This record gives sequence, C-alpha cells and structure tokens, in this order.
Amino acid sequence: MGDELGAKPHYETGPYVHCCEHPGCTKWGSFGFAVGRDEPHWFCSEHRAEWNSRHEAQPRH
Repeated sequence: MGDELGAKPHYETGPYVHCCEHPGCTKWGSFGFAVGRDEPHWFCSEHRAEWNSRHEAQPRH
C-alpha cells in the first residue's frame, strides 16, 4: 500500500519568482545557474553575463 493513499496534491497559487541576486537589483531573475549539486543562483538578463565571467575563471577538476 502506498503512502499517497488519501494524499491531496499541493498546488501553488502562482509561479515562483526568483529575484536577481546581484546586490541592489530588484528585477526578476529569469536565468538560473548551478554547478553540480549546488543551489541555483538567479540573475536577470542584465547581470547574467557577470555571473558567467566570475565562475568561468575557476579551474574545473
């Protein structure tokens, strides 16, 4: 017998909105990036390139 017997589905009231993580920016972070199993970081279109350039400089093993 499954645990889902009698369970009710959970519906969100709307889409989840990620705000840009750039300091001082309040725009919607529509671009999410994660490396491996890290938590994603969200940035708006204006700050997306900055996040890429910062992490591309790190050596990959």
